[in-house]
Amino acid sequence: MAEKYSIRLGGTGGQGIIKGAMVLAEAAIIDGKNATQTQVYGPESRGGATKAEVNISNERILFPLVSSPNIVLCLSIGAWQTFTKDMPPGSTLILDSSLENGPALPEGVTVYRFPMIKMAYEDLGNILSTNIVAVGVLNGLMKLVSSDAAERSIAIGFKKTFVDGNIKAYELGYQAAREYLQAAK
Repeated sequence: MAEKYSIRLGGTGGQGIIKGAMVLAEAAIIDGKNATQTQVYGPESRGGATKAEVNISNERILFPLVSSPNIVLCLSIGAWQTFTKDMPPGSTLILDSSLENGPALPEGVTVYRFPMIKMAYEDLGNILSTNIVAVGVLNGLMKLVSSDAAERSIAIGFKKTFVDGNIKAYELGYQAAREYLQAAK
C-alpha cells in the first residue's frame, strides 16, 4: 500500500524552518524511505516568510514540490495565513499555540496546537531550538520516521556541539505529542 506524506513547514526567517525540513527528509532517507525537500524564502535573511516542503513516500517521488499538503506545520501567523490555503479536507494542521485569529480552514482539517516556541524558550532555554521541538511534535503526532532516524539525522545535520541540545529538543516535542495523543484516547 502506498504511503505518501506531503508536508509543508512555515514560519519566518530565523526560526530554522528549512533546517527542520532537512532533518525530517534526512531521517526519512535513513529509514529507507524516499524523500524530497524544497524551500522558499523571501529576500530578507531574517523576518521574511519561509516555507519548506518535504515529501516522504515508500514509493518513487516523481515531483518534488508539494501542491496539496496533507500535513502543515506553522510557527508564525504569516505562515498560517499564507501556506494553508490549499489544504484538502482530511489534512492535518499543527500550530504553535501562541497563534490566534488565523484564516478559516476547509471542513475536515484536523488542528493540533502545541506551545513549541514556549517549550524551546522555557524548557530548553534556547528559542533557536523551536524548529527541532516542532519536528519532534510533528513526528510524535504523525509517526513519519523512527525516532532513531530523527536523532541520527540531527547528529548528521548539526555541528557536534549542538547535537545533544537538538536531540533534547526533538525528544521534548516528540514526548509532548505522544502524551497528548495518549491523553486523548
